Amino acid sequence: MSLATLDTTQHPNLPASSATLFSAKAQKQLSFEQIGQHIGRNEVAAAAIFYGQAKASPEDIQNLSSLLSIPHETLKAQLEGFPDRGRSVEMPPKEPLIYRLYEIVQNYGYAYKAVLNEKFGDGIMSAISFSTKVEKETDEQGNNWAVITLRGKWLPFSRF
Repeated sequence: MSLATLDTTQHPNLPASSATLFSAKAQKQLSFEQIGQHIGRNEVAAAAIFYGQAKASPEDIQNLSSLLSIPHETLKAQLEGFPDRGRSVEMPPKEPLIYRLYEIVQNYGYAYKAVLNEKFGDGIMSAISFSTKVEKETDEQGNNWAVITLRGKWLPFSRF
């Protein structure tokens, strides 16, 4: 199994916690799925903590400290603050896989918007009251397919 690692020279805007967490992850040879299971979170949510894109709860900090053998006080000091979401990726993104996700929104964003507005009315899908998951499907010919589910609470625009 190949594991996601971090080259900090490629990501200069990540918080100090990212280097700490990724180093311990590599040392322990753990996948985000395994880490997520241990801390009681979805694997994408666990990875978001590693990239500084999600706030770690006190329980997350305790569980990560235990699992990754990182001193609790070190992790607490690095993860206690609020995330600075969105800083780590320049726009448009250069990394091909992230660019493809961006490209999906470029190509289908207005189509998604039109269909969502028809189904739900005037509003937006929350990225705060939100969950996501990644699954792998293999078809009859042996081709692998990535299935990404985005689930966000619908927030109607209010009139004022």
